[in-house]
Amino acid sequence: MAEAENVEKLPAAERKRLKKEAEAKKREEEKEKKKAEQAAKQEAAGPKKENLEDLDPTKYRENRMAMVKSLKDPYPHKWPVDTSIPGLIEKYKDLPAETHEEGTVVTIAGRVKNKRAQGASLVFYDLVADGSRIQIMCQAQFHEVGDFKEAHSNINRGDIIGVRGFVGKSKKGELSIFPKEVKLLTACLHMLPKDHQGLKDQEVRFRKRYLDLMINDDVRNTFYTRSKIVNFIRHYLDSRGFLEVETPMMNMIPGGATAKPFVTHHNDLNLDLFMRVAPELYLKMLVVGGLDRVFEVGRNFRNEGMDMTHNPEFTACEFYMAYADYNDLMDMTEHMFSEMVLNIKGSYKIQYHPDGPEGEPVEIDFTPPWPRISMVEEIERLAEVKLDRAFETEPARKQLDDLVAKLNLDCPPPRSSARLLDKLCGHFIEDRIVHPTFITEHPQVMSPLAKWHRSKPGLTERFEMFVNTKELCNAYTELNDPERQMACFMGQAAAKEAGDDEAQGVDTDFVTALEHGLPPTGGWGCGIDRLTMFLSDKNSIREVILFPAMKPLGK
Repeated sequence: MAEAENVEKLPAAERKRLKKEAEAKKREEEKEKKKAEQAAKQEAAGPKKENLEDLDPTKYRENRMAMVKSLKDPYPHKWPVDTSIPGLIEKYKDLPAETHEEGTVVTIAGRVKNKRAQGASLVFYDLVADGSRIQIMCQAQFHEVGDFKEAHSNINRGDIIGVRGFVGKSKKGELSIFPKEVKLLTACLHMLPKDHQGLKDQEVRFRKRYLDLMINDDVRNTFYTRSKIVNFIRHYLDSRGFLEVETPMMNMIPGGATAKPFVTHHNDLNLDLFMRVAPELYLKMLVVGGLDRVFEVGRNFRNEGMDMTHNPEFTACEFYMAYADYNDLMDMTEHMFSEMVLNIKGSYKIQYHPDGPEGEPVEIDFTPPWPRISMVEEIERLAEVKLDRAFETEPARKQLDDLVAKLNLDCPPPRSSARLLDKLCGHFIEDRIVHPTFITEHPQVMSPLAKWHRSKPGLTERFEMFVNTKELCNAYTELNDPERQMACFMGQAAAKEAGDDEAQGVDTDFVTALEHGLPPTGGWGCGIDRLTMFLSDKNSIREVILFPAMKPLGK
């Protein structure tokens, strides 16, 4: 009492200080008391379980491997899945909140994306499969097979689990499975990136595409788009009487396109062979044989540089149609592609980011009809010159060389007419294209397999279709005169001798086939990878190839 009276006699500031000290001391005592109580509870419950997510990756893997070895059946042979997660979501999307369909038991499986526990009797999982996610709400009261705690203690993010239970919705209205049984089917031994971290490193993404598909949802969508493109082309051609065929991947002569080939070796024959750069010559032989409409979707191999739009192996579709010319094929291309874009994207107009997702978008309009530009005439118009159309002669080549030099365009040797024309076309035409455009009537020196133009000397009935500066299609009325074809082959051989390692060789077997009679035919080729880039909005070809070519690590 006397102490209280003494305090009251102190100045107000001192009384305030003493009060604060007393309150702080009380809080500290309460804190120590709670710590002691928690320590006593932990001691009674046994040692605290190590949090796997806090371990370094090596220790994490070691722990997971030890866990797998401790299981009686770590890799079950079978789990009787009877429905898909997308199917469940569609079927029960209108179920009211807090509703349980306990009479309907389903069995599903998938990969655990997230795990969270609330006490000892409630565990949540986010389960993903077939591109969809569903919540697994595990409650001890519904668990029937084995011990609840044991069943869930060994499951972690990345694991593949089987779930058998009934459908319902939580209080918040989230569609969930309430399991009667949960079983670990395959453990993931590696620590996965967390959802908020994602997987951004491109080297890791492309080398470990399986991990990329697990973590990044949009990657799956890219390859679904790719599949839709191939299926659309197949259906389009099949419905018009085309026969799908397969032709050799290894050839004695690398023909069918202007490109540097890969070389392989056949041990039994002791013979070097070339991986195909294009299936063109074989497909035309089939037309000679009476298969009037044929097509092939397959891999081609070109031993050239890797960049944003080139991969050494790539997928292309080629078709050949007897009694058609390049005008028919332009009409078909315009119809096929515009309908494809409308079917897959829901509109003729798409948004494309040529500089990546952070760059400015470009709107590309596939609405037909598309512009058709004559290559040489457009170069003449924009360069304000009249070109010598005898491109195979030295005076014509010199004129092109002077024009390229005047424009300061880079064209490494050999500076042939074909290579110089290609540079001029890129400068004046290709680099200015955004919307789908046909570049037509290429010179014969650029097109050794194309038929001469019926009314314009020195040119061919050929077109290339470009979108946003990139070539997507190449097609022409096929050259079916065996004598002219041999002359074109000899011209290519001369270019090869002069140092052009992309020039084609002489294929006498193909010329012999032409001597048996190739009907008037139109031929067409399209790169599936580049087309997928546009329709999935990716600016790198490696994004649309599941396993792109990569340099060895450390080099």
